Amino acid sequence: MSDCIFCKIIAGEIPSRKIYEDERCYAFHDIDPKAPVHFLVIPKEHITGANRIAEENASLVGHIFAVIAKVAAELGAGDDYRVVTNCGPKAGQTVGHLHFHVLAGRDMTWPPG
Repeated sequence: MSDCIFCKIIAGEIPSRKIYEDERCYAFHDIDPKAPVHFLVIPKEHITGANRIAEENASLVGHIFAVIAKVAAELGAGDDYRVVTNCGPKAGQTVGHLHFHVLAGRDMTWPPG
C-alpha cells in the first residue's frame, strides 16, 4: 500500500535500523523503545492487523514467531521477552499493518495497559 509507513520501510523509502530480513518478513529497532530491547517484526505482505489473519496467511504468523525467537536470542533476550500486537485504534494500533512489538531487557508488569 502506497501510504503505509511499514510498507515504505520494507521498500527502503523510509530508513530503519534493520535487524533481520527474509522473503516473508522484516525486523527493525523501534524508534521510541519502551525497553532496553524493543524491536518490531512485520510481514512483507500488507495485512492490516491480527484481526485480518486468515487461513491462507496463517502460516506467516508461525514464521514470524520463529523469527522473533531467533532475533530475541541474538539481541541477548534469551527466552525472556514479551510479544505485543494491537488490533484497532482503541487497542493502541497506530499503523494499519500487522506488526509485533518484542520487548525485553527489563521486568515486565501486568496488566500491560
